[in-house]
Amino acid sequence: MSDKTQTVRRVLAEYTYEAPPVERGYAGQTLYVNLSNNTINSQPVTDVMKEKFIGGRGFGLWLLWHGVKDNTRWNDPENEIVISSGPCGGITQYPGSGKSLVVSISPLTNVVIDSNVGGHFGPLLKFAGWDAIEVQGRAEKDVIVVIDGPSGRVTIEEAPDVPVDTHLLGHWLLEQMAEKEEERYFMSSVSAGPGAEHTRIGCLNFSLYDRKRKALRFKQAGRGGIGTVFRDKHIKALVVKSSPVQGDSNHPADGARIARVGAKMHKEIHDYDDQQCRMRHRGTAYLVQIMDDYDLLPVHNFRFGSHPDAPRINGDVWEKRFTQGLPDGCWYGCTLGCAHTVEGYTIRTGPYKGQQVLVDGPEYETIAGVGSNCGIFVPDDVLEINFYCDAYGIDTISFGTLTAFLMECYEAGVLDREKTGGLELRFGNGAAAIELLHLMGRGEGFGKIAGLGIHRMKEYFVKAFGAAPRFLQDIGMEAKGLEYSEYVSKESLAQQGGYGLTNKGPQHDEAWLIFMDQVSNLLPTFEAKAEALHYFPMWRTWFGLCGFCKLPWNDIVPPDNAKTAEPAKVPEHVQNYVELFSGVTGREITKEDIIAMSEAVYNFQRVFNVRLGYGRRDHDDIPYRSMGPVTVEEYESRAERYDKQLRETLGLDPAKMSTPDKVAALRQHREEQYEKLKDAVYKRRGWTNDAVPTLETLKRLGIDFPEVVAVVKRYL
Repeated sequence: MSDKTQTVRRVLAEYTYEAPPVERGYAGQTLYVNLSNNTINSQPVTDVMKEKFIGGRGFGLWLLWHGVKDNTRWNDPENEIVISSGPCGGITQYPGSGKSLVVSISPLTNVVIDSNVGGHFGPLLKFAGWDAIEVQGRAEKDVIVVIDGPSGRVTIEEAPDVPVDTHLLGHWLLEQMAEKEEERYFMSSVSAGPGAEHTRIGCLNFSLYDRKRKALRFKQAGRGGIGTVFRDKHIKALVVKSSPVQGDSNHPADGARIARVGAKMHKEIHDYDDQQCRMRHRGTAYLVQIMDDYDLLPVHNFRFGSHPDAPRINGDVWEKRFTQGLPDGCWYGCTLGCAHTVEGYTIRTGPYKGQQVLVDGPEYETIAGVGSNCGIFVPDDVLEINFYCDAYGIDTISFGTLTAFLMECYEAGVLDREKTGGLELRFGNGAAAIELLHLMGRGEGFGKIAGLGIHRMKEYFVKAFGAAPRFLQDIGMEAKGLEYSEYVSKESLAQQGGYGLTNKGPQHDEAWLIFMDQVSNLLPTFEAKAEALHYFPMWRTWFGLCGFCKLPWNDIVPPDNAKTAEPAKVPEHVQNYVELFSGVTGREITKEDIIAMSEAVYNFQRVFNVRLGYGRRDHDDIPYRSMGPVTVEEYESRAERYDKQLRETLGLDPAKMSTPDKVAALRQHREEQYEKLKDAVYKRRGWTNDAVPTLETLKRLGIDFPEVVAVVKRYL
């Protein structure tokens, strides 16, 4: 597809504009594209949007709220995909400032999903003149939307012969639209792939052009199936071109202030990263060995937390495979540089067998999900799955977790080779997992069933195979319809809440409290857990409002951080973000303001879920596997631990009990604890006992808009 004469790009609609200068982090307008009627127009960014919704996820929620109806579902044309970076997105002086947030109604959860992503698209979109892009409707045929900032032109184009697989499509777009090398630095695309068409777990791939490698790389907005929405709308790609990015492209209120904070942080990373997490050498892969050491690495569908073969896929292994100089970031100026890559990997299976490719990653979630959780400890199997998930547009987290679920179902007798179409889905069978992925990419055979996601597979297995509903509910690691990310939460009640008491489903980017709760025992009471489940989700929400990556916050810390009053919050870095936001926007804030800003958006999202028919107490239920041992085998693998808990916590004598009775007694206790946690968290968040924000909370946060109040009043 390198010959530009092979494909004709037919323009269906065109909109011209003059890109406004970005002032204090905002372009001042959002781009609206309707694919049903091929309309394109500009909408203003209002003071209310900036004051209450900030940017990023906040803008996405606000625009989506006004674009959909109460009964809109994921595949209705009026569902939208909104992408926005935030006012601080695109600054180059502070590490981790290139994030974007994508918002839509999810085909997995039926409620609002937000997914954060690196890459260049979000910041370049802003520098091309738009704080967000809002895409609605469904095209009749596959289209590409092109935002050309330097020429002031937005087009909707048909290009029917263009490939859909991300790595082919991305390179074709680059060859078509960036003739000069320097143009490639400031061009980015968003795409999905055939797997997104055929499953509900489609991801979006955001491109960045790697100057050092002279190659295209991709970062993923993976969660919730937004790539499936993307392909349902018949979008092949969104493309943005920007003028060259400068250090002051955000036109901040106080550039010197930002530079001072950034210089301090860059020095901290340079001086201490090698002694702490080695993010610049191995990225998030450093977590594998730590999680295994603390019995937190998911193994065999979250049954266990460690495995003797974990060293075969730990950070030492990946550091040797990664090829880069330092740093290796996904946005300009990020000296943390955790975005590592394996070059020259030779594909072993599928349509690209024999080709040498660049594999972006793998990240910890991919290694743990498609690796240890499936009992696969072969690095090349992990790379094969990583590459094809990206090419097909499939979320690696959902793929890993649902494949582990299928493997347990196979070994428990729920499935067999006849039901799987010949796939022997046993733990450790990397070849079967890879073939399942190809089937999902093609929408064939058992791949069509797997692509439904765990929630719908459970229903199917009960109906089609007569499986036991309770067993499937217990071992099916999903909540709200979203597959779990890759941490074992059995011994951390706070982390169980961090997964279950969320707006979008069990994703660790709201609260990761395992070490505070389980390892350090810093949250001994329900009230302490509830406070943590208030603060940390609000704190982490704020990154997605502004355009920040969370990794520079707590994956590198000052050497004296442990001596501070609240080391888990990393106080010095909290103050950094206060300075950065104030320096960019000119809006002076405090650390308390950060939490209040996020509370408004977080509660608005909760009401949005309620509006769509979900978001109440029973929607926060979680599978028992995430609370404790489901099977006798699980219990006996950690018998000393669990027997001690029965003696010391429940006053029972395990010597007089059978293992099934022990499992039942522990289960009753842990389920009661989770319900008590719900009560405490709802109270702290200002919600009713049915998990709905109160009118007083809406008023306190300044989001008591009439349409929001009307939704809440239905449940008071």
